[in-house]
Amino acid sequence: TNPVCFNCLNQLTMAGVLFRRSFRQFSSGRLYNNILETIGNTPIVRINKLSPTNVNLYVKCEYFNPLSSVKDRMGMGIIEDAENRGLLKPGQTVIEATSGNAGIGLALVCAVKGYPFVAVMADFYSVERRKVMRALGAKVVLTPSMYAGLGMTAKARELAIANDWFLASQFENPANTEYHANTTGPEILSTFRSNGKTLDYFVSGYGSGGTFAGVSRVLKAGNPDTKVVISEPTDAALIASGIEQEREDGVAFDGVPSSVHEAWNPHVIAGWAPSFIPQLAQDAVDAGLVDELVTIDPKTGIQAAMDLAQSEGIFTGISGGSTFASA
Repeated sequence: TNPVCFNCLNQLTMAGVLFRRSFRQFSSGRLYNNILETIGNTPIVRINKLSPTNVNLYVKCEYFNPLSSVKDRMGMGIIEDAENRGLLKPGQTVIEATSGNAGIGLALVCAVKGYPFVAVMADFYSVERRKVMRALGAKVVLTPSMYAGLGMTAKARELAIANDWFLASQFENPANTEYHANTTGPEILSTFRSNGKTLDYFVSGYGSGGTFAGVSRVLKAGNPDTKVVISEPTDAALIASGIEQEREDGVAFDGVPSSVHEAWNPHVIAGWAPSFIPQLAQDAVDAGLVDELVTIDPKTGIQAAMDLAQSEGIFTGISGGSTFASA
């Protein structure tokens, strides 16, 4: 006979039970064909310790996207739209001006789909983001910090024209807005509805303007009483200034900024409020989608990001902290 250790058998049995419970609780049961299929459907999480009294405050954790930001959605939306419309040829190089995350999102999509990608960045933006893009196979071109965001967008247009590259045009391309109107906005709307809750306020900053433009349109269509609050850095309150942005025609889309906005000053919230008002953001404002404008001191945003990590276990950057502090 073969002796059996009852204690060992019991442990194995318990391990099997725990495994089955974990599998039922955590497995999605889906096999993905590629990493791009995991973009979107990010969780909406309640804030339990830092929310004001008698306020139910939630955050949508876009860092659950594969390259950890909402810009993965933008990359997917712009590239797929260009493919569907025949604007992007097989193997054609894609180029875009970026402060970092938009370039990372595009580099991700281009790596999977087989397009070379070139990112153009002002040289004061994150070194770490340059390294991530290069790791994804992208080339990075730097422009002098003295020309800020306007300099990098101008260089991207110049290179696109000279080399017949596809310019993503995140700041003017309506495919950016439409992708959020088809994914991010409905995700938020359906989540609150399915849980029997009403969304009173939606708070966001802006980089290209595509996220808040697309999301706001859907939320207001679903519930006109939902208020949209847009936040800007205290040193770069461009929309709040009321000063019109000077523009010119672009490579594929009109509304390209032709000068640095008068109200812009350098700030440390990377990805927010470039040195101009993006056309997509202005379109949303003109459509009456913004109910309130607020400003946030970047120092407050940095502290809010630290508070989220240490009190709620939610790890976000300066822009996420600034959005949360604004709310």
